[in-house]
Amino acid sequence: MEDKSFELLTKMYSEFSEFRKETNQRFDEVKSDIQKISYQVVKLENDLKPKIEIALEGYQAVSEKLTTLEDKIDNLSAKVESQDVQITVLKGSKKAAK
Repeated sequence: MEDKSFELLTKMYSEFSEFRKETNQRFDEVKSDIQKISYQVVKLENDLKPKIEIALEGYQAVSEKLTTLEDKIDNLSAKVESQDVQITVLKGSKKAAK
């Protein structure tokens, strides 16, 4: 009976050891995959960060130019309205003079 118990324990130990080896191997593979992914993320960040900064600078420049153009259009609109009033006044005084 003791021999059978010992054999069973030996077999269980062997199977457990094999299972443990396989589990450790899988963990090592997962760890390696995570390191590769981490490296790729860092590489993407390094590649994208300058591009994002350049795009942001371009956006800011376009926004500033748009604001300048809007101001110029507002000024021109005000001048046109003022000239419309002056033309109307001149036409009115011309009709009154006839």
